[in-house]
Amino acid sequence: MEYHDGELSLLFTDDKHITELNHRFLKREGPTNVLAFPTRDNDHPGPETPMLGDIVISLDAAMRDAKRGGESLNRTIDRLLIHGLLHLLGYDHQRSEDEAQQMDEETERLLAMME
Repeated sequence: MEYHDGELSLLFTDDKHITELNHRFLKREGPTNVLAFPTRDNDHPGPETPMLGDIVISLDAAMRDAKRGGESLNRTIDRLLIHGLLHLLGYDHQRSEDEAQQMDEETERLLAMME
């Protein structure tokens, strides 16, 4: 999948709000570090639009992840943003181990480009 121009919305929030979104839209309990809501559904493509979707990042979770991972908060936020973007582009680490591996490799490749 290749995109030359695209838009996305980005929301930085806290654990309380991301928990509400996680429950409301994904029926999952508790906070998470990042959520991605694609505009397009690969199974039901709609009209062509430059809007890729929405990415929501919990700064509370990002701070915990940064501390646990021993990296800067900025680097962790970059990682979460890339993770969300890859979801908007159709990657899904929950479908299979191979896809999880591909997503991890693409995340590291894109992070390296940001240095």
